[in-house]
Amino acid sequence: MKSKAKRGDGDEKKKKGQALIEFTIILPILLLIIMGIAEFGIMLNSYLTIQNASREGARQGIMGANDYEIYNVVLDSLENLDETKVNLTITPSDTNRKSGDELKIKIEYQYDLIIPIIKNILGGSVILKGETSMRVE
Repeated sequence: MKSKAKRGDGDEKKKKGQALIEFTIILPILLLIIMGIAEFGIMLNSYLTIQNASREGARQGIMGANDYEIYNVVLDSLENLDETKVNLTITPSDTNRKSGDELKIKIEYQYDLIIPIIKNILGGSVILKGETSMRVE
């Protein structure tokens, strides 16, 4: 006995092929979104670290620490960030600082993007800034 081909077998193969083509079209976009989320999370972590470091430096400064001590506290607070990419500004300097003055600690950090596709879109690096102001005691 010969087996008859089921009606609609060709339709099932076409549907599977169509789903595969749709998946291959959507996959790069989906991967770009996932990589973008990961890159943003890493960048946000670096930004929060910079903000925390500026706050720690300002706390030391208002309690009477000199610029060198503030600089060391800030660098210690930067944990896993590359210290060579940090630009720290302390205003006013310790020689001009007196009680009641506003102490500003400003940190700029050159964050190098990690994921190559996003690096090409945004240009390679982003400057992250953190600033804290406190009154000297």
